[in-house]
Amino acid sequence: MSDPAHSELRERVVQAAEALLKRSGSVGPLELLQEMRFLHDSHFEGWRKGNEQNRVLEQRIQVGPAKFNQVVRHFEDWVKARGLRPFEASYTRRSPRGVEQLQVTENGDPEREKFFRTHYAPADLPEKKTARLAEKLNTAPDLVVFEKVSQEGKCSECGAELCKGNLLFMEQGQPLCLTCADLDHLVYLPAGDTAMSRRARKHSPLSAVVVRFSRARKRYERQGLLVAEEALAKAAEECAADAPERAEARARAAVQRVEEDQDFVATMTKTILGQYPACPTDEARRIAAHTARRGSGRVGRSAAGRELDPRAIDLAVIAHIRHEHTEYDRLWMQGADRLDARARVRDKINQVLARWSEA
Repeated sequence: MSDPAHSELRERVVQAAEALLKRSGSVGPLELLQEMRFLHDSHFEGWRKGNEQNRVLEQRIQVGPAKFNQVVRHFEDWVKARGLRPFEASYTRRSPRGVEQLQVTENGDPEREKFFRTHYAPADLPEKKTARLAEKLNTAPDLVVFEKVSQEGKCSECGAELCKGNLLFMEQGQPLCLTCADLDHLVYLPAGDTAMSRRARKHSPLSAVVVRFSRARKRYERQGLLVAEEALAKAAEECAADAPERAEARARAAVQRVEEDQDFVATMTKTILGQYPACPTDEARRIAAHTARRGSGRVGRSAAGRELDPRAIDLAVIAHIRHEHTEYDRLWMQGADRLDARARVRDKINQVLARWSEA
């Protein structure tokens, strides 16, 4: 008799691998571990950026040896069953001294390093697409400069005090001030103007992305760019020259987004009524408009929601019923625990769902 836990893990591996293959065109072990939440995105990104605490990425994999080996076996079985072909990719980072190779394992074992670098793509993928995919994977990410969020710290080379808000560069796990990192001749361009950022980076022989760690979101967030002063001036000149054309293009894009959103809401309304034929049409339309609002982060804007996955539709309908047809909001405002409030209105939600499901 098969082990249910073993079968569940195999299913998780297959689902994660299939999602990655569909989204990225290839699958590698590190990316699979991220998709399965066995490797946190911030640890992987920190490793690519040269953070000291993430220099040995293998130590950040949050799964025991036995389970890790099971994941690898399931992954290899899936690769074989899908008939995928392997190709090696390198993990690198940029530094003022050039591009440097990153190491996944502590001792740099060649076979294990090769395992983590190997990606798999469809065997029938055309050579040109395979080459573009390999080039993308082998391209080192941008130079990254960090805005310091803590009070203490010194430059590891000159000993200068690095205060909160200062910019620093990480090299081989050690913080450097911009002067010691040979980046102090660059000027700061805050994020916000896409055209300026794109053009300044294009014209700058050396550039770096400035990021700051958000403790609330537990991730690094982009703040702007460091670029050459002459590149910034040239970008500003180009942006001033074609500002009217870009404003017109933005206006056209805004109209197109409104039309796309209206079509999506109409399609989602039909889908809701297909799953819940007795749901009032105006309520179905309200549910669709609410959950599909652009930039809301609601389930209708998730990948599953955009694909009109039945489970995503269920979640949107349940959320609407909870707020509009039960006492959930009042209970919560009166001090009830959120989960307790949900439990207390569950029967009412099920009653509405049953009534709306009647053909």
